[in-house]
Amino acid sequence: MHAWPASEVPALPGKGRDLRIHDTATGGLVTLDPGPVARIYVCGITPYDATHIGHAATYNAFDLVQRVWLDTKRQVHYVQNVTDVDDPLLERAERDGVDWTGLAERETALFREDMTALRMLPPQHYIGAVEAIPGIVPLVERLRDAGAAYELEGDVYFSVEADPHFGEVSNLDAAAMRLLSAERGGDPDRPGKKNPLDPMLWMAAREGEPSWDGGSLGRGRPGWHIECVAIALDHLGMSFDVQGGGSDLAFPHHEMGASHAQALTGEYPFAKAYVHAGMVALHGEKMSKSKGNLVFVSKLRRDGVDPAAIRLALLGHHYRADWEWTDEVLEEAVARLARWRSAVSRPDGPSAEPLVEEIRDALANDLDAPAALAAVDRWAVLQQEQGGTDEGAPGVVSRAVDALLGVAL
Repeated sequence: MHAWPASEVPALPGKGRDLRIHDTATGGLVTLDPGPVARIYVCGITPYDATHIGHAATYNAFDLVQRVWLDTKRQVHYVQNVTDVDDPLLERAERDGVDWTGLAERETALFREDMTALRMLPPQHYIGAVEAIPGIVPLVERLRDAGAAYELEGDVYFSVEADPHFGEVSNLDAAAMRLLSAERGGDPDRPGKKNPLDPMLWMAAREGEPSWDGGSLGRGRPGWHIECVAIALDHLGMSFDVQGGGSDLAFPHHEMGASHAQALTGEYPFAKAYVHAGMVALHGEKMSKSKGNLVFVSKLRRDGVDPAAIRLALLGHHYRADWEWTDEVLEEAVARLARWRSAVSRPDGPSAEPLVEEIRDALANDLDAPAALAAVDRWAVLQQEQGGTDEGAPGVVSRAVDALLGVAL
């Protein structure tokens, strides 16, 4: 599976700061110190509907992570998956009377278009669950053969007790885990499981549903968590720098994935930091496909909204915050974009060097994009009210906003 084209990231004078970011597992800020190549895995979409603002906010957060790393003169190895076979996808295809593979391909293509328009940096490896199955099957067999998994009526479940570190990603108690498991794709009430929280690794073939050769597992399809583990281990290895996604993935997805990988390898941790973006609401409720209360990026683009304004609307909220999308949020972003473009259109202006350092400091401090935007706002006001004599300043500001914030002026 191919990703989307990369937009050029302008080189800036000087060097960025090491990133200090909130780690869900420890509950506090950690300073990331990757080697020459920073490694990040961000969980991708289940392509049964178009990209909504909640998705865009999440991918924007991890785009900023990459831009901070690139500004420190590191290379970035970014991997993202596409869950192109799963119950929600099959259910939507059946509801709409369409082929599930066609639905997945169509929505994945639209996702690529949205990411390109928003200037999100693409992953080096963009892997679908279906294409990952040949690598998933041996991992499930290894877990089963090692006693870390067991069969139940043809399905294979992971035993959470096989990982002594289980629970250390989300830090939730058993009652909260059980509740979220039921809400987020698990089956804690299924009779016969050793532990209600045990997640499925391999689902035996069901009549009328797609299935693949699972070797000694029999025909079937993979569970959700093992998909990401197989892809991450294949392309990044253990102890990569950041595991990212929305806050609703901390449990069960990232918790279970970490335990799968740690039980498989005997190594710890799966990721050095677990970083989660907040949820975006509409009309007072979390934006989600299941509720249908969505604002689609593609619809905004069709309505003539500049993608740079959409991105500024996302940047106006701290990545960890839960916030609500409103018409006013977009209107403010459109106005800000116009002010910035006017400011950089002049031949000279106030010195840009202090502003570049302010943006760097803000982003290195737990991706504080609102503080970075405020710094650019102050420079634009100075440009409007006082001007300046630095002939290169507007160009430097334009390149810095592009390189660090992903907004083309």
